[in-house]
Amino acid sequence: MTSTFAQLGLPDPLVRSLAKHEIVVPFPVQEATIPDVLAGRDVCGKAPTGSGKTLAFGLPLLTKVDKATRQRPRALILAPTRELAEQIKQELAPLARAVNRYVVAIYGGVGYGPQKGALRKGVDVLVATPGRLEDLIEQRSVDLGDVDTVVVDEADRMADMGFLPAVRRILDQTSPKRQTLLFSATLDGDVAVLIRDYQQNPARHEAGTIESETIDARHHFWLVQHHDRIQHTADLVDEMGKTIVFTRTRHGADRLARQLDKAGIAAVAMHGGRSQNQRTRALKAFSTGRAQALIATDVAARGIHVDDVESVIHFDPAGDHKDYLHRSGRTARAGASGTVVSLVTGEQRRSVQRMQTDLRLNAPIKEPRMEDLRNAGHRIGEPSSQLETRRSSHKRPATRTRTKARTSNGHSTSGAQSLYVANLPWEATTDELETLFGRYGKVHETTIIAHPRTGRSKGFGFVEMTASDARTAVRELHGSVMGGRDLTVRLARPKGGNT
Repeated sequence: MTSTFAQLGLPDPLVRSLAKHEIVVPFPVQEATIPDVLAGRDVCGKAPTGSGKTLAFGLPLLTKVDKATRQRPRALILAPTRELAEQIKQELAPLARAVNRYVVAIYGGVGYGPQKGALRKGVDVLVATPGRLEDLIEQRSVDLGDVDTVVVDEADRMADMGFLPAVRRILDQTSPKRQTLLFSATLDGDVAVLIRDYQQNPARHEAGTIESETIDARHHFWLVQHHDRIQHTADLVDEMGKTIVFTRTRHGADRLARQLDKAGIAAVAMHGGRSQNQRTRALKAFSTGRAQALIATDVAARGIHVDDVESVIHFDPAGDHKDYLHRSGRTARAGASGTVVSLVTGEQRRSVQRMQTDLRLNAPIKEPRMEDLRNAGHRIGEPSSQLETRRSSHKRPATRTRTKARTSNGHSTSGAQSLYVANLPWEATTDELETLFGRYGKVHETTIIAHPRTGRSKGFGFVEMTASDARTAVRELHGSVMGGRDLTVRLARPKGGNT
């Protein structure tokens, strides 16, 4: 039976403040962790983002922390990115007021003045990134000698970003009698060494994994051409709503945000090359719904904590399975559902399949199907027998057609030859096809295949011409460019045979 926050030992003012924020039932990681922290034990928690871990360490910390003096905080929370540091502060500060405690976040990308001013007033709970904290220590603006509770949040990301040497130096400056809390998505490798060296007989808690148990997301892998990714991304955001899109580089994030804006999708970019004010404005625009899409890099991934994200798009594939999980964890948070779509080009297919093996994600890499997003998809760890697409009935694809219909064998009733045309621009029309192919003979019919539900082009169609004109059109138009795309044009195959 689930305990209440009061039963877990939190004081009444904090419980009432939680209730005002409509937080009344503890998450499993909170129920497991809070009593041990209140009892003074070191805690080692394996918990992904979205599991409620910030309150798991934040609530007992606010309960126990003493008042600070000038430039000497009493509790320290280390976070790998400025976005995460700010998010932790935003989550804890309103609750801290209920127990007369003061929470401040310090990080790079902004001026030192306000941070130094806050430290001079006295900060009870300091949330910090390692780099900025070491800068302020060197400038003698903060002394960690009174810190008797330390939280190392997302320790695995600290290791990935090369911050663990700084974390060690910082821990060495805190009180030797401190209580140390560590949370991470994984507890192996360098994180295990940190636990060994800086914790004493820690209570270990595992809030599920960052896989299917905690991320109820459906995963899709679309095989696309490189130059189609922008249009696919625009279509997905338009279909799914609030979406985070991940790119490999800062430049790629900025460029994609501009391209989506041109396509009618309100998008903002967020990455390490932006100033903190720019990043804060971007996150606010996305959180409040002014922007439909947030374009981010992996460095920013851990700092994005926004509710109600409908989908995640891997515009560029993740570097490895850990990055894939961290990116994908921005949706389907805290029991909600979500959709994750990876755009995969032909040359990326093999590396993505290797990543799928590491993830235990048995999902095919296949042609885009917008209609699959709402009623299909694949979950991490599910056996393939559970991954069947759920459709109530089979429907023939919708079409946009001019003039008379073809017969089922790919030839018209009048003996004309049907041509298969692929890699069409999404906005191509049957009139444009008729004009293009009409240069090489009489066009009897043009057809563009469209999605039955959305009416959007699937990117291929058919053109019917006389046999001799059709062969000329294949020779002249195969590999030609239409709307920036290289056309595939060939004689249509009759059903059950070859041309």
